[in-house]
Amino acid sequence: MKYPIEIFKAYDIRGVIDTELSPKVVTNLGKVLGTICIEKKNKGLVIGYDGRLSSPSLAKCLIEGVMSAGCNVYNIGEVTTPMVYFANYRLETYSGVMITGSHNPPEYNGFKMVISQETLYGEKIKEIYDRLVNEDYKNNLTANCYNLNITEDYMQVIVGDIKLQRKISIIIDAGNGVAGKIAPALFRRMGAKVLGLFCQVDGRFPNHHPDPSKPENLSDLIKALKNSDAEIGLAFDGDGDRLGVVTKDGNIIYPDRQMMLFTAHILEKNPGAKIIFDVKSSKLLSKWIKENGGEPIMCRTGHSFIKSKIKETGAMLAGEMSGHIFFNDRWFGVDDGVYAGARLLEILSKVINPSSLLNALPNSISTPEINIQVSDGEQHKIIEKLKTNAKFENSIEVITIDGLRVEYRDGFGIVRASNTTPVLVLRFESESHEGLERIKKQFRIILKKYAKVSF
Repeated sequence: MKYPIEIFKAYDIRGVIDTELSPKVVTNLGKVLGTICIEKKNKGLVIGYDGRLSSPSLAKCLIEGVMSAGCNVYNIGEVTTPMVYFANYRLETYSGVMITGSHNPPEYNGFKMVISQETLYGEKIKEIYDRLVNEDYKNNLTANCYNLNITEDYMQVIVGDIKLQRKISIIIDAGNGVAGKIAPALFRRMGAKVLGLFCQVDGRFPNHHPDPSKPENLSDLIKALKNSDAEIGLAFDGDGDRLGVVTKDGNIIYPDRQMMLFTAHILEKNPGAKIIFDVKSSKLLSKWIKENGGEPIMCRTGHSFIKSKIKETGAMLAGEMSGHIFFNDRWFGVDDGVYAGARLLEILSKVINPSSLLNALPNSISTPEINIQVSDGEQHKIIEKLKTNAKFENSIEVITIDGLRVEYRDGFGIVRASNTTPVLVLRFESESHEGLERIKKQFRIILKKYAKVSF
């Protein structure tokens, strides 16, 4: 049997339903994952899925394959991705698969995988491909499937730990993703007044794309905040592992500024704690961490890399510009947008004007992510070419842990290869508009010269 190698991405397995993710492909994937769990002597495999129309049928095929390998399944049904991670710890399986296309178009779906507390990425995903091709898996065995509802347990743990100082009024935009099933009920139970936008789970995503990292997807939330008495707006992506934040006056608080607030809060009780951030984050964040008595650590972009770095360093908090926030002080060191929202409300409920607190966080002049479409695989070749040839005048440092992050005295510019789609990802920051344009201009010239692309 042939398997489309292009669905085996850097962080997950993802492709188009039926044409790339056929029932046979998914069943055999289950056999491989079940076999790996048996080899590692795991208790079983947790399986959950998001609200996409294709997710229940994919779950059925995956469960069939896992059980065929002789591995027990703990089926927790339609949940957010972080609830699979939560179940791993609560059930002590430490292995799980989330069926999700995250923020990709409706025709896509995929699999995020954790085995023995290790998020599978890179070479580990290549190993799965090799085992599929070589039919290196157990087959025709039997096992048990336990159907469980962990939602109540998940909510009780959070409500038991996170306390609001007052009844804060919020709006949630779930973008018709699966977080709409969890977040409003959780925040109401915590004591918040909640207005829900697009909280009905609908895998067609009829209102807007469930990706809070794109400003255009927050326009409905901004409008709703202006036309209500709500104090703050929270937005989630399709599978609930990323958080977007909007103030009453319509300002988007990007994740690196969210991290500033969380950093100050954590360092109050944990002086000297390590804080991780990805290469796309503001220069101001590293400075803020130092000023608040913490140790800043820059990391490659990607939830898998950040989880690995948390394990390596014992960092108490980590975050990346896409909206993944990882708490490792009172939580499990995993990215959970809904939990991050709860921690944010805990802090904001202590003040009378949450928007003032958020707007006062250090800020610079910056761009959102800029994506340049290239042919598949070309993005990595371009980055290697730039590393070898590009010279950046007046730069003070070029960091190459993930693409090229070029530091200047008054800002930075970054170009890196996406590991999930064939694009170059850019972002720029400066202390002034003039500085921002100067940095962007230098990148434009270099990209045109060495990569024949423009933005």
